[in-house]
Amino acid sequence: MNRLLITLLIAASCPALASAEYDADYYSRMDGKKREALKAAAKECVQSHKRLDYTDLPSYWQYSDVYPELVDGQKRWWEMYSDEIYLIRAGQSARSSFSANRMQREHSVPKSWWKRNNDVEYTPAYSDMWNLYPSDGSANMAKSNYPLGIVDRVNFDNGCTRVGLPEPGYGGGASAVFEPADEYKGDFARGFFYMATVYDDIAWAPQYDWMFTQAAYPTLQPWAYEMLLQWGRQDPVSQKEILRNDAVEKSQGNRNPFVDFPELAEYIWGTRTSEVFYVAEQGGAVTPPITGDPELTMPVNGETLDFGQTAVGGAMTTYLVLRGSNFTQPLSVRVGGADKDMFNLPVRTIPASSINITGEYLLAIEYAPTTLGTHTATLGIYDGGMETTVGVTLKGEGCAVPQLSRLQALPPADITDYAYTAQWMGAPEGETVDYYVVYRTRYLPDGVETDQFEASGTSLRIEGRNPSVMETYQVCSSRLGFLSEMSNTITIEASGVETLHAGGSLIIGRGEGGITIIADCEVEQLSVYDAAGRTVGEYTSLRHGDFIPLPAGIYVVTSPQLACPVKIII
Repeated sequence: MNRLLITLLIAASCPALASAEYDADYYSRMDGKKREALKAAAKECVQSHKRLDYTDLPSYWQYSDVYPELVDGQKRWWEMYSDEIYLIRAGQSARSSFSANRMQREHSVPKSWWKRNNDVEYTPAYSDMWNLYPSDGSANMAKSNYPLGIVDRVNFDNGCTRVGLPEPGYGGGASAVFEPADEYKGDFARGFFYMATVYDDIAWAPQYDWMFTQAAYPTLQPWAYEMLLQWGRQDPVSQKEILRNDAVEKSQGNRNPFVDFPELAEYIWGTRTSEVFYVAEQGGAVTPPITGDPELTMPVNGETLDFGQTAVGGAMTTYLVLRGSNFTQPLSVRVGGADKDMFNLPVRTIPASSINITGEYLLAIEYAPTTLGTHTATLGIYDGGMETTVGVTLKGEGCAVPQLSRLQALPPADITDYAYTAQWMGAPEGETVDYYVVYRTRYLPDGVETDQFEASGTSLRIEGRNPSVMETYQVCSSRLGFLSEMSNTITIEASGVETLHAGGSLIIGRGEGGITIIADCEVEQLSVYDAAGRTVGEYTSLRHGDFIPLPAGIYVVTSPQLACPVKIII
């Protein structure tokens, strides 16, 4: 059975990836960190583990590195270096199978890279399962101690492992590189990220400094981590890795955080280095593969964003749409020019992931003029891996604070049981307004409800009227974000409402300077509103004969013990 068919069978039997399971506080040290501090915290979380015996590794691999299905009732080794079928046959131990199949224990990061005085066993990396995998013998020999890379001219190719001359920009100066199959590139990348995190204090042999550096951060050469990041994006965490992560933890007691958190490498080396890492926020969208040069397709260089008119002392916020892809670093945004102080940005950098993942970002820009007249500035958008800067002209006009007249609301027209038309006198001649605002208030049995509408003219059709409910409306004008004084109140009466109303056990009586409660039981709740819908009073535990004083005016009384609101004129 070839590798592709086996992969398809696994996909068919596992329609959704299983979730990784670890102690709630296992990664708590990583919370609130970013970049090199996050890398150091990740090391603290996972570096402590049991040191296994190198010779006995097949005994652990029989649980972590075998296919989930059986071949004729026998386990098959899952090695990532060839398409050969290696079985653990009936009656064989894992170690005897390894010997019979002539398989080898392969260091992903070659042990010669850290050799010191001809000793390679001084560090736990020598037998760390996150750096060792079962391997086909011939592929291991061909791979030698070459670094990972992209092969240009092939010397060895078994359909899974390629070894040969590296493409330009890969290999770090090595004469040859090892390129794994596409379906395993992410596996190897996450293993290297683990090694660069947990063993960042290893003194790498200077003749093998192709991928690593002698530093706690970034520990990997730029060409190396950029390639590994891309491999991780192209080959996301698989079910194989999730199950292996759990199995390795059972064997040696630690996990690979780059498997548990597919975006962790982006926070440390990649497109999210400006962002703070929180465990609870992981598990969402992941960074897509970089498929070309960084490109900002919107806005275009030289375009203008016009804010229109804004009153001096006021402010207007407009959103600029940024669209692009393949950003490798955060984008920087700055405002320059003579009137730069009139325009404000809430952020100075935009994480690359904010655009790469969704393809779009809304940048809020505030125009807050302090003087009259036209103001212009230039928004510069740069970095992100781009070689050029995109400039956008910002333009706005500062105007005097408007002086708005109080409007006159008019009686409604075309009243039906279900609708009416609110009307009002327009603003005086010569007074500019942007629009009118209509406030509709309904006095419902369970309280007062107010809705707000905008109108361009001097009337507005109001739908959804209930003939048994009284309602009012008021109007004001708006200009540059400022509102005029509220108009007079227009009342649309509810059908059949009287000034004395019985509601079963409760009667509201109008008296001199107030209302009287007439009830044969305690009134648990009662509310009084004025004609504008404002609450005048909230009352509880009222009894028969209680008097509520009120100044002259129109009021609406509501209570759960009234069938409908009561209108009272004092």
